[in-house]
Amino acid sequence: MSEPELAAAAPEGEAKPAEEGQKEAPTKKRRHRRKPSKRHVDNRKRVDPDKTYPLAEAVALLKQTTNAKFDETVEVAVKLGIDAKQSEQQIRGTVILPKGTGKSVRVLVFAEGEKATEAQQAGADYVGSKDLADKIANEGWHDFEIALATPDMMKYVGRLGKVLGPHGKMPSPKAGTLTNDIAQAVMEFKGGKIEYRNDKQGNLCCPVGKKSFKAEDLVANLRAVLDHIESAKPSSSKGNFLRRVTISSTMGPGIRLAL
Repeated sequence: MSEPELAAAAPEGEAKPAEEGQKEAPTKKRRHRRKPSKRHVDNRKRVDPDKTYPLAEAVALLKQTTNAKFDETVEVAVKLGIDAKQSEQQIRGTVILPKGTGKSVRVLVFAEGEKATEAQQAGADYVGSKDLADKIANEGWHDFEIALATPDMMKYVGRLGKVLGPHGKMPSPKAGTLTNDIAQAVMEFKGGKIEYRNDKQGNLCCPVGKKSFKAEDLVANLRAVLDHIESAKPSSSKGNFLRRVTISSTMGPGIRLAL
């Protein structure tokens, strides 16, 4: 029987022989689902996914979950009652965590003259103007977490929108990162000030400390963040603003808060 006849006679579901001159299609390898770790399974058993917990109880439960091999970051994720397509309903702001973030933050400042000196004295890690803007634009340099600038530096910083914007590092007045009070801004971000903003789906996520923090310190930071976000509710947003709030550590399960 010829190859074309063999191909036609092959039962459905079986590979047909390749015609002369054609390469055989590579067989697909099955992906084996990774078995959950014992730590992951144990943590899942501790948290009821259908239950909502009061803030203090949720933090205590988070602290009880099995630790990873590093000091995990604790984050809060919020589903907002906004239409993220409407510009007037965009949520963005900054809040100072009363108990700090638990990590060192590298701050870059675009400034010249006296303002540059003030930034250096306040503890900024990098201070410059056109030289730093060129380095970011030409080399894709991003070895910093926060970028601050004085308004007169926008002649250099303005062109970096497409580079810094996607990383949430573009200085802006609303975020408190474009200001003439540069020394105060440096000290605040070094001391625990964080920025938050919603994504395209109307969700918001930000860090509130480390798992090694005392429970009461995490509670204090969470209250500060949630109160600040709630105060930013736009007038055009109707109904519940904080629709769903979940806290979690880097490697831990989500724990829903009772609102």
